[in-house]
This record gives sequence, C-alpha cells and structure tokens, in this order.
Amino acid sequence: MKTSKKAWPTKRVMEQVYEKKLWGDNGSHYYSGQGSHHPNVVAPYLKAVTSFLQSFEHPITVCDLGCGDFNIGKELVKHTKNYIAVDIVPDLVAYNKEQFREQNLEFSCLDIAKDELPSGDCAILRQVLQHLSNAEILNIVNKLYGFQYLLLTEHVPKGGFIPNKELISGQGIRLKKQSGVVLTATPFHLKMKEEKKLLSVDNIDYGGVIETVLYTLF
Repeated sequence: MKTSKKAWPTKRVMEQVYEKKLWGDNGSHYYSGQGSHHPNVVAPYLKAVTSFLQSFEHPITVCDLGCGDFNIGKELVKHTKNYIAVDIVPDLVAYNKEQFREQNLEFSCLDIAKDELPSGDCAILRQVLQHLSNAEILNIVNKLYGFQYLLLTEHVPKGGFIPNKELISGQGIRLKKQSGVVLTATPFHLKMKEEKKLLSVDNIDYGGVIETVLYTLF
C-alpha cells in the first residue's frame, strides 16, 4: 500500500537545505542559491527595487520576509529608514547578525506562517512562497494587510499555467508541476488597490521566468 509523504516542519526543512547545501555551494558559510547570486537575476532586481525605494520623499521601513543569506538585502538597506530582515533558520540569522551591521538594520528569527510579522511600510517576499504549502501561504497572506506595499518575486512557468497547485514545503518549487504562486488567484485572493509588474527575467538554467510584482495593498 502506498503511503503519503509526511511533511516535515518547515523550520527543519529549511535548516536541512542550508546544512546539506541543497541550493548549491559557492564556498560561503550559507548560500541561498542562484536566485540570490546570479548577476542576470540580481542586477535587474536591485535596479528595479532601488528605484521604487528611492521614489519616496522620506525613506520607508522594509520587512524582508525570508532574507536568506542577505546577498540581496545588504544592497537595499541604505535606501530605507529601517530594514528588518527575517528568516526561519536560527543559525543563519545569528550568522547574518555577525556579518552585516548597520544602524538601521535588524535581524529577526521568525516563522512567518506562524508568528506575528514585524510592522513596516513594505514587505519583501522574494522567492519564498514558492517553497511553501498553500496552507502556509494563506496564513502569510492574511497578515500582509498591515503593510502598504508588497514586493513579491516568484519563479513561475512561461505562458499560461494553473496557479497555486499544492506543494509540500521544502527545497523544491511548483515549476515541476507546471504551476507557480499567484496571490490574486484561488485560494489566496489577495486584496489590493494596484498591481504593477516591475520585472520579468528568464531563468536560463531551470526554465520559466522570475517575476517581481509590486502590490499596493488595502
């Protein structure tokens, strides 16, 4: 009789990803994969997000919900009033605290699907939800309305696809299922005032596209 795969707690899954270097290894202590390091992905993302952050007369507070190895976040801190970087892996957060120090930078270890989110003006979710189950994503979406803006980046198939197929939280994403996360679709139905696609980059190695969308929330 075939038994269904039992999901591990997400915290333990993500700890294992870094322990076993399942997203690759560039020689550093922690590595969040090509999505955080490949110049073709990182450079246009930083350009688009920096432009958004610099558009405000007064700098805003940003909450990076799933900051990983902080290779990208470290370039954005100087454009914000306060930058709160969150991750679920305690050792990674402790390491980041030692490596990156700025007066307006704070690191916090949280499970964003279970814990209360820090307050701020803009939430960044960059290739985070794609690794989570629909139940966890829904828990997160319900907490996002405390922010005015959401910068969402997801790796999705090219062209038409069925969004939000179920996934067991872990290393992989929905691309193998010819699916991807779309927060405005069922079952999430993100409520927003405005949606603006900032960026779409082809993923040469794995197929699909990495899209960044700016949502203005209610």
